[in-house]
Amino acid sequence: MLGWTIAFLLIALVAGVLGFGGIAGASAGIAQILFIVFLVLFAAGVVGSVFNGRRSRL
Repeated sequence: MLGWTIAFLLIALVAGVLGFGGIAGASAGIAQILFIVFLVLFAAGVVGSVFNGRRSRL
């Protein structure tokens, strides 16, 4: 999920530099949404592991 966010962020940056405002805006919006979804899923995983009592392998 974080990989997709970084990919859309890079697409937005390249499109912005090249002057494609519509594509840059759309890609930046998608990157923001994916980043928020990633953060929510990460937080849910942390809370779930705390309540489950399991420790991460990392």
